[in-house]
Amino acid sequence: MLLCYIDESGTPETTGNTSHYILAGLAIPVNKWKEAELEISRIKQKYALENTEIHTAWLLRKYLEQIKISGFDTLPKDKRVYEVQKYRKAELLRLQKTNIKAYKQAKKNYKETEKYIHLAFDERKTFVMELAQTISSWNYARLFAECIDKVKYDPNRSAN
Repeated sequence: MLLCYIDESGTPETTGNTSHYILAGLAIPVNKWKEAELEISRIKQKYALENTEIHTAWLLRKYLEQIKISGFDTLPKDKRVYEVQKYRKAELLRLQKTNIKAYKQAKKNYKETEKYIHLAFDERKTFVMELAQTISSWNYARLFAECIDKVKYDPNRSAN
């Protein structure tokens, strides 16, 4: 028996607000699941991301506030978190008064990246690479995906 993790990116509707729809999965034999989970947990622990869901798209973005904080990469973890949160609060207050649409987007971005703010961009990239290298070493696992370019997709042709 296999255990399968499936995730999607984009919206499946052809009229949705994304140009692509991607459905991907990772299948692992049930007797290897605990071993695989342990490997991933060790990596997450190394980066202080225990009990944190991994969202690669949010991890691999540059966080503007980290760039603006002088010497961010050299700060200890707690100081990084403090400085980012301080910057974000000020930015949300500013946007709330000047641009409500940008305020809502910034609030969403901050919520999605909150668990990762203690890591500099290069650390986040290294984390993702370690995960990818670990998963690629599992000769028992299978990755699969279906990617649809909705710009080129013709629903009339697929119905046949």
